[in-house]
Amino acid sequence: MPDYETILVGLDEGVALLTLNRPDRANSFNLVMDREFHEAMWALEDDPAVRVIVVTGAGRAFCGGVDLEAGAGVFGEEAHKAHDSTLGLDADSLPERSAFWRMRTPIIGAINGAAVGAGLTVPLLFDILYAAEDAKLGFVFSRRGIFPEANSTWLLPRLIGLSRAMELLLTGRIFTGAEAAAIGLVSRALPREELLPAALELAHDLARNTAPIPVGVIKNAVYRNLQELDRRRSMALETKIVWWLGTHPDAIEGVMSFLQKRPPVWQGDKRTPMPPEIAIGENLGSGPF
Repeated sequence: MPDYETILVGLDEGVALLTLNRPDRANSFNLVMDREFHEAMWALEDDPAVRVIVVTGAGRAFCGGVDLEAGAGVFGEEAHKAHDSTLGLDADSLPERSAFWRMRTPIIGAINGAAVGAGLTVPLLFDILYAAEDAKLGFVFSRRGIFPEANSTWLLPRLIGLSRAMELLLTGRIFTGAEAAAIGLVSRALPREELLPAALELAHDLARNTAPIPVGVIKNAVYRNLQELDRRRSMALETKIVWWLGTHPDAIEGVMSFLQKRPPVWQGDKRTPMPPEIAIGENLGSGPF
């Protein structure tokens, strides 16, 4: 991985740890961090050695959203034009770089402190979320006169139900990591000092004990089925995937390692493409960059 100005990236036994690293600005997004974060995420997706990505923040905060240092015009038309021009994207292509659900690599968010605005909507695009019990969270957009981004108005009601999503999005109120766990927004809330070790423990369990291809395909299928209205069509696709995965060496290795009571030795590559007839919205290769 290259050296970055605003993030840190390390790799340990298949687990990549990406740390948002602007602690003096509560790890809030400026143009540089925006670009570096997305480029690093897709680079990690493209790396077959990376089995899991864990994202956390440096210091006491996870992410304070968009950096407001630019003042009143930070969300204005000129700022958006500068943002899109700097990144070489437009309103149509911009969402593709944040389509983390199309990745094969599981993403775990370790929300170690304050996460507001984009600092909370971006983690909703991850697969598993842990939060510090005392972390202050908020979809504060209505209190800044702006609109929630990162697909949150589509996703949040599906995660926690319509009434709870409406309450949090409309009021923009601050709530804790403990409350986030109680309503199902995150899967676990832990004391701050236990948070990152727990997230890394989960990541290493995934990296060691699960097969790369099934994990990626399961992830893709779950997100696809959030939009599937035909239950029989979904089941038919699942059946085809079962048969396809059964043709891979890891299907034998999974059984034999269990019977022989030994750790599995996986051979599969998470980037392995599916046959066209059962492909489920993959975005393999170089991603949007």
